[in-house]
Amino acid sequence: MTFDITILRNDFDQTGFAIAPNLFTRDEVQRLKLECIDILETVKVETGAVAGHGVYVGLAARSPVFQTAVGNARILDILEGILAPDIEFLSDKVVFKSDEMTFASPWHQDWHYWHGAHKVSIWVALDDVTVENGCLKLFPGSHKSAIVHDGDASDGHGFGNRLRPGAVDENLAVTAELEAGGAVFFHDLTLHSSHPNRSGEERWVWIPTYRDANAEDTDYPWAVAAKVLRGEKLTEEKKMMEG
Repeated sequence: MTFDITILRNDFDQTGFAIAPNLFTRDEVQRLKLECIDILETVKVETGAVAGHGVYVGLAARSPVFQTAVGNARILDILEGILAPDIEFLSDKVVFKSDEMTFASPWHQDWHYWHGAHKVSIWVALDDVTVENGCLKLFPGSHKSAIVHDGDASDGHGFGNRLRPGAVDENLAVTAELEAGGAVFFHDLTLHSSHPNRSGEERWVWIPTYRDANAEDTDYPWAVAAKVLRGEKLTEEKKMMEG
C-alpha cells in the first residue's frame, strides 16, 4: 500500500495526527488480533487475571509476531516523514473493549505518562472501528503545548492523567472511524479520547510508540523491547556488532 508522505506530514504538522487508511490488510490485522488474544490468555494463566482496564503493555516483549510488526516498512516510511530519519521503537500495547469494558477513554495527552522527548504513537484498528464500538476522537492542533490534566481518575477505569469532563469542545473534535487495518499516527501532545463501546461486540486496537533515536530522553524501565529500527544510528550499531 502506498501513501503520500507529504500529505501525511502536512496533516501531522498542522493537526498533530495523520490518518492512514488500510495501512495493514485485514489478514495482517487478523493475525495480530489472534496473537493478542493468545498473549492475554497466557497472561491470564500466569497471573490469574485479565489485563487491567482493557489494556496490556508489552506485546513485542513477548511475541516475535509483534517484534516483526513494529518494524514494518510501511510504518517506518511514514514515521521517517513525520518523526525523524532515525527511528527507535519503545513499547506497544493492546487496548480492547468488550461487553465488560465498554467505557469511553477520557480526554488526555500521552506525554503526561512519560514526559521527556516527544514521541509518536500509532493507533492501529484490528477491527472495523465506528462511533458505536468506541473509535478514536482527536482534537486538531492540541499538540502545540502540554495542557494541565486535573480530572478525577477515581472511577477505576485507569487513565490517571486526564482532563476534567467538559474541558474539550466536542464539536471541534475529529472522529476517526476506520476499517480494520487503518491507523492514526499521533503526537504525544495530541489530545485524544474514545467513544464508549455500545455495540455489544469486541473492539481491539494495537498501539506501538516510537521516538527519534537521537533524542535526549529518559531510559524508561517499561521499554524492555526498545530497539533502533532505521537510520544512521542503526547502521552504526550494526558496524559495532560486526566488530
